[in-house]
Parts: sequence; structure tokens; C-alpha cells
Amino acid sequence: MPQSSEIAASPEIAASFGVRLRAALDAHGPLCVGIDPHAALLEQWGLSQDAEGLRSFGLAVVEAAAGRVGVVKPQVAFFERFGSKGFAALEDVIASARSAGLLVLSDAKRGDIGSTMAGYASAWVEPGAPLESDAVTVSPYLGPESLRETITTAVRAGKGVFVLAATSNPEAASLQTARTVDVAAADDQTVAQRVVRDITWANGSPAFAGGLGPVGVVIGATVDLAEAGLDVRSLAGTPILAPGFGAQGARPEDLVPRFGALAGQVLASESRSILGAGPQGIAAVIAERAARYQEVLRG
Repeated sequence: MPQSSEIAASPEIAASFGVRLRAALDAHGPLCVGIDPHAALLEQWGLSQDAEGLRSFGLAVVEAAAGRVGVVKPQVAFFERFGSKGFAALEDVIASARSAGLLVLSDAKRGDIGSTMAGYASAWVEPGAPLESDAVTVSPYLGPESLRETITTAVRAGKGVFVLAATSNPEAASLQTARTVDVAAADDQTVAQRVVRDITWANGSPAFAGGLGPVGVVIGATVDLAEAGLDVRSLAGTPILAPGFGAQGARPEDLVPRFGALAGQVLASESRSILGAGPQGIAAVIAERAARYQEVLRG
């Protein structure tokens, strides 16, 4: 991996994603609204099962979220299933959200070898790209080194990357809590902690000192940090995307008990629990949920 000093020295760095995320969190609280047009939700909303239905759904969520939360998270898979027309709908939704002042975290979970990841970086975080987002989710399981180009591209463009570390799906636990052995360091860590150690190098740059860095991690809201072997100290300055709130069982009141001192840097992601309110009720639900998270953080 490149050193944080290499990033700090680059004249190409744009305005920091971490600065924009911190501003969004301070203004609106931690709620991140998922844009997940499941087939069942399209039917519930009275929308067609095609790209036009996706577009209408996504734009309605953007309209309801704008001014009430700081971040939305489109789930790419639900757009991808309709091929090129689905991606065209996603482009419109992303562009609309960013125009409305929302940060867009595209949930694409891309993960491949370095040269392919460079292509994904160009697609999702390069300025001017049709799918240009403020941040994207990626997978480290072809090796953290494979993410180097993506992270470097994102940082220089002022964008963010969220790396899967300890996810909320139960079937991942045996892999992510497995122990690794670092002979050079004479210690062992869980896979989740090793991922955190190996991908947050850019956050150590003096350019991001005292704030949030551009490299975040995905830690499920139902994950016990100690059981996952995650060292809280290693997550200082690291944005955390926490799926699992809402339909998966975690409540706003669980935010501080689960994440403790890290709660102020968490994006609490909710999708179905909000989207189920339908096109007429979603704005009110977003406002209510956002207020609850803000109350929890204020104590």
C-alpha cells in the first residue's frame, strides 16, 4: 500500500469527503436512507417492474430525503438487474440526489484485482463519470492491496470508499472473525481487524488530522465489536457504515451502546423500515427517524 504521506503530498487532492461527511452528520444526524427498489416494494408503491419504475422510486426517495438527511445509499443490484436501462435510471437518481445536496454512497460492493478495481474506481468515484458518487462500497477479499488504486483515486478526487469489514449477515461471521497470524508483528488478529489495519492508511494523512478520513468501513449494527475482534482505537477518524438498523433488528437506541465513542462517526443505514411507508408516507418517516437518531446522540 502507498503511505499516507504520498497522498498528503499530492497536489491533486480535492475537497475531502470526510469534511463533507462530517458536515452532513452534524447537520442531519447519522441516518442514511437506502434506495432499495425491491420488486415487492415497487409493487407496493404501484410502480412498474422495469427501469421506469426504478427511476420513479429512486427520485421519490431522493425528494423525501433531501433536507432531512445528509446521505442516501442506492443499492446497485436492484438497478443492475434491468441492464443498461437500469443503470440509466441509477444515473438519473444519483445525479438528482447530488443536485439536491445529498451525499451519495453507492452500494456496489465491488472487489477484484487491482487493474479491474481501477476500472471500477473510474466508474464510481471519478469526477464526471456517469455514475459519479460521493463514495462507494468495496470488498477487500481479494486482498486489501487490490484496493490501492481505488482508494488512491477516491482520495485524490475528494471521494470516499467504504470497505467491508464486519458485516451484519450471520453467514459472514465465521470468515470475518477467523484469526490471522502476522509473523512479522508477532501477533494475531481477526480478519475484520486485519482489514481495518490494512485499508485505513490514507486516514493517517496529515491532511485529514482531527477529522474523518476518506476510507470508511462497513460494520453491521448487530455486530459486537469485541466479538469481531475490532480495536476501537484503530477506528478513530474512520467513517463507519452500519447496516442492520430498522428491518434487521437494530434500533436508534442501540447506536451508542453498540458503537460507544465511535457513535458520532457512524452512518446508520435503514432501507425497508423506511421505504415500506410508501410514496405518501416516506417523508414523514424519514423526518421522524432522523430526529430519533439525533436525540440518541444528544443523550
